[in-house]
Amino acid sequence: MSSFEGFPSESLTFYAELEDNNTREWWLDHKDVYERAIRGPMLALLDELSEEFGEGKAFRPNRDIRFSKDKSPYKTAQGGYASTAEGTGYYLHLDAEGIAVGGGCHMATPPKTARLRSAIDATASGEELERIVEALRGAGYTIEGERTQRVPREFGADHPRAELLKHKSLTAGKVLGAPEWLDTPEALDRIRAHWTELRPLVEWLNEHVG
Repeated sequence: MSSFEGFPSESLTFYAELEDNNTREWWLDHKDVYERAIRGPMLALLDELSEEFGEGKAFRPNRDIRFSKDKSPYKTAQGGYASTAEGTGYYLHLDAEGIAVGGGCHMATPPKTARLRSAIDATASGEELERIVEALRGAGYTIEGERTQRVPREFGADHPRAELLKHKSLTAGKVLGAPEWLDTPEALDRIRAHWTELRPLVEWLNEHVG
């Protein structure tokens, strides 16, 4: 695996043009750009980060169009993911606007949601998560995840962590755009720093949700 040198500016241009030319013919004519400027750097970056955050995976560029009205064959973004447990880990997203980072548990299965809410309800683990979430918000992350409109009845609307209890899954993310370091080796340290900020959330979810 070659060392990571950043995401070249042509990676963003590739996705901007793909949005207007999402056809198999255009893709095949520009596949070398995808491999050189997007997939190759993403794999190299994930490899560099794997010792600290877990083995990484770059998502396939093809869309699953079997049940979609939109028959565009290719995704207009490249995702990368380092998994720490099923449905939990660290995320990267590259598209025409630049890069975004994220982390957490995106899988809202009934058993995972039940464990998440039980840990939020418990005083020690719930207050710990509250501190983690507030620290991430203070650092500019958006707290997301699948949510219900109301607090589950078994906890009560006056629960001290009522808003967190609405979550069926829980993630945090930040859009970084296209900073000047994106096409340089400095991007490795910048992304590592963001994933390190997300580590408390991911580790809490690993411990309490699995």
